[in-house]
Amino acid sequence: MDNKNQLRIKNYQIPYLTFMTRFILTLLIIVSTSTLLHTQSRARDYGITIGVLPAGQHNAITDVAGVQVGHQTVIRDSTIRTGVTIIKPHPGNIFQEKVPAAVFVGNGFGKLAGSTQIEELGNIETPIILTNTISVGQMVAATVEHILSLPENENVRSVNAVVGETNDGYLNNIREPFLAAEDLRKALEQASGGAVVEGNVGAGTGTVCFGYKGGIGTSSRILPESLGGYTVGVLVQSNFGGSLRIDGAPVGEKLGNYYLADQLKNADGSCMIVVATDAPILSRNLKRLAYRALFGLARAGGLGSNGSGDYVLAFSTHPELRIKYRAKKSDSFELLTNNGMSPLFAAVIEATEEAIINSLFAAETMTGYQGRKIEALSVEEVLPILQEHGVVD
Repeated sequence: MDNKNQLRIKNYQIPYLTFMTRFILTLLIIVSTSTLLHTQSRARDYGITIGVLPAGQHNAITDVAGVQVGHQTVIRDSTIRTGVTIIKPHPGNIFQEKVPAAVFVGNGFGKLAGSTQIEELGNIETPIILTNTISVGQMVAATVEHILSLPENENVRSVNAVVGETNDGYLNNIREPFLAAEDLRKALEQASGGAVVEGNVGAGTGTVCFGYKGGIGTSSRILPESLGGYTVGVLVQSNFGGSLRIDGAPVGEKLGNYYLADQLKNADGSCMIVVATDAPILSRNLKRLAYRALFGLARAGGLGSNGSGDYVLAFSTHPELRIKYRAKKSDSFELLTNNGMSPLFAAVIEATEEAIINSLFAAETMTGYQGRKIEALSVEEVLPILQEHGVVD
């Protein structure tokens, strides 16, 4: 192609395209933009403000300084609907600068690889990986490989990979081992701060929540300066049942789509909840914080059924609390007292509830394995219910 016929994309000048080609390109841009906007719709876009504490700039777990999120979505043919989501507590070498952490198990019908070492030592040393139930083993191996490959880790001989899951086997052909180390690598490469993509993405690609399309959701809260000014961020992989409530409004009940409505439907499933904070707290109070996140799940209508794996992993990013590998740690730093925890409890409850609702609002209808179809939550049906209960004007 000679120079005069080349597209001058850099300057956004396309003088030699036909009218029809320009029209089609414009249409594609409009469709793509509208799809993106629909995908990224959130509770607050409709005037739904949950709780009393203010959200952070992005209303996401990444409002906690240094936290990064990355996704790898895997959709193939008509059968594969799955993926990987990673959460990095900070952008550095996490094995060399471990962060304090804790786990709370609401109902243990599931897998959170690495949880026993977190319980024992009170920290994490790898990114947090979320995926589907059958792919936990592959993601553990891939995470170990990633950590061993990092500079400064040449002599490392033990890695505690942290990998959680929910079962996306209704929409995804979960028995097919389609996730591999390459998928984790891509998710890690895409990890960043700022706004977080939600809904049918990463580990939330094939999930179902309250009988509707679930997915990834996130939210954050900031405490007043008089209470420390700390930030609490939450990310959820929603894949559970119950009776959906939005800011107290009985949406699931009104729509006739709830637990016990039709032979115990919409009960089982799981929810992975990741909580980040910059508050100076160690594993004992992080465990207390993780426990309160389940109150947010309950406020959204979750019930922690027998077949549900409900896990919360909480960590602190406070730089003075990082545990540097083979370095002596000073004990002079002042931690937040027990009496200072209650505002953080309120923050994590509100953020968890809103993260779950955001996962539903951002999700889109999906058809997957064996032609199974799960509808997205209908905003048109929900808004009148919220208006009736005074949630929105």
